[in-house]
Amino acid sequence: MTAGAIVRKEFWTPELAWETRADGTIVIWREDKLGAYATKINERLLHWAQVAPERTWMAARAGDGWKRISYAQALSHVRSLAQVFLNHGLSVDRPVAILAENSLEHALMALSAQHVGIPSAAISANYVTLATDFGKLTEIAQQITPGLAFVEDGMRFRTAVDAAFGTECVLVAARNLPADRPNSFLFEDLLKTEATAAVDAAFDAVGPDTVAKFLFTSGTTGSPKAVIQTQRMLCSNQEMIRDCYQFLKDEPPVIVDWAPWNHVAAGSKIFNMALYNGGTFYIDNGRPSPQHIGETLRNLKEISPTWYFNVPAGYEMLVHAFEADPDLAQNFFRNLKLMMYAGAGMAQHTWDSLREISQAILGRSVLLSTGLGATETSPFSLFCTTQEDKAGNVGIPAQGITMKLVPVEDKYELRLKGPNVTPGYWRNPELTAAAFDEEGFYRIGDALKFSVPGDPSRGFFFDGRIAENFKLQTGTWVAVGPLRAQLVDQFGGLIRDAVITGENEAELGALVLLSMPAARKLIEGGEGLDEAAVQAHPAVQAALAARLYRHQKQATGSASRVMRLAVLTDPPRLDKGEITEKGSLNQRALRSHRHEQIAALYAGGADVILAREEAAA
Repeated sequence: MTAGAIVRKEFWTPELAWETRADGTIVIWREDKLGAYATKINERLLHWAQVAPERTWMAARAGDGWKRISYAQALSHVRSLAQVFLNHGLSVDRPVAILAENSLEHALMALSAQHVGIPSAAISANYVTLATDFGKLTEIAQQITPGLAFVEDGMRFRTAVDAAFGTECVLVAARNLPADRPNSFLFEDLLKTEATAAVDAAFDAVGPDTVAKFLFTSGTTGSPKAVIQTQRMLCSNQEMIRDCYQFLKDEPPVIVDWAPWNHVAAGSKIFNMALYNGGTFYIDNGRPSPQHIGETLRNLKEISPTWYFNVPAGYEMLVHAFEADPDLAQNFFRNLKLMMYAGAGMAQHTWDSLREISQAILGRSVLLSTGLGATETSPFSLFCTTQEDKAGNVGIPAQGITMKLVPVEDKYELRLKGPNVTPGYWRNPELTAAAFDEEGFYRIGDALKFSVPGDPSRGFFFDGRIAENFKLQTGTWVAVGPLRAQLVDQFGGLIRDAVITGENEAELGALVLLSMPAARKLIEGGEGLDEAAVQAHPAVQAALAARLYRHQKQATGSASRVMRLAVLTDPPRLDKGEITEKGSLNQRALRSHRHEQIAALYAGGADVILAREEAAA
């Protein structure tokens, strides 16, 4: 080592402080202050286009290879598209709507808009492809009044755009442009536009409080809400991330990611993490589902990530794939610094397997961890960087963030304040006012509990969504989030998720999603059976009854003991908000939409599974 060389740790070394108020409220903050951060995200695009112009910024599958865009190419395309947006008079009142899956074109549209102070809004394409009408899309349009819409397939999405946004809205399509629609353009043609000095002037006018984009909440309990995302939020959040993941300062990240950009974790944190740090983002068109995991495995066998995200169900699929394909496991872990999970609690057997596999390959365990945040917090707010023995610790606050824990019932409600927190909801002052308390803390709606009582430095465990929890007939509160994670873990991989039921009932129940690979292994010749036959097979039913019995023996009371269950045979619906694009179940939405199945669960129908001691033998 050269004398005087700086040796950085892979993760932060935080200095935490806290105080407890007379009413029991606990306030926690970082003594090590947040460093300086960019004024606007695209400053980093200009930086890397100059420092590393030929480096790949983003890549997408093109047959057996990858189509790549360098940082220099990205800046050139961004300036051309930005000129187009200025020519059409787009503004914060006439933003860009992106109604598309993750793609190179999607990425360029978003960056180009914010380059000149025009917000974009990534909107789930499922509002068109899986919806029976365009109601949600129309509600979104009424809130943000788009002036331009980008879609992949112009012919397929034309009707939805015209119905929700109006025929006067500019339409840009990657392919299949409607020949008879005025004011419509092919994406590739717009890249030929010559940028003028107006682009540079508009870029210079962008500041920390400029709206960078709108992100929409799920809208499962009403209309989707447009959450304002400012440049200050995005840039400060990236500096918080750089402090936490210290290795980003020494090595540009390599990211392989599938999560949809209309969600904050992927669209803000991960998308900008590559750009901010001069990394390379490989778009993964796979998904953590039996039908689409193959594409993810194909990509991970070619590209070795340094930072990786997935939901727990996706990691469980990866564990099975690693066991079957050692070369895949070797390539995945070769350069990996961190595995992050979110969206749901991780089962302990998945946690243990991932750590064991990395230990066997590298001689050490790659950090496997999670954090906590929301669309309204950009999202990065809390993170855990310590090697834990079990899943679930969401860590401590990032630099620049103050957290407040307010006693509610037997829990602590979390509230947050920092430069990464939204100023509110677009054109909705009443909703904005309700989202913040009297001290300006954002009410995130999550409950936490101490990892080690009284010691914030040891982190916290998620203790459920305040709005997700309910009471039994006895008046006993049920913490749905932790119970759901515990149930999935105790079933040892046989179920991949569960909806906890029992509001105003005498006992708890659950509607469960089977893990089909695990269920098929219980049946001789199970690979040849369809899903309905697997779900109804006596061997599977007996195994569910056995594991339910074991779960009940380990429970400590009525609020943690599921007494009956049934298999969800009708898959959760994305268009109804029952499941997110990340594969996480929405407990409230499912309980709201599945009244008949829940009623049958408590009526004791033929599909109801009860614990059987003899089955557990």
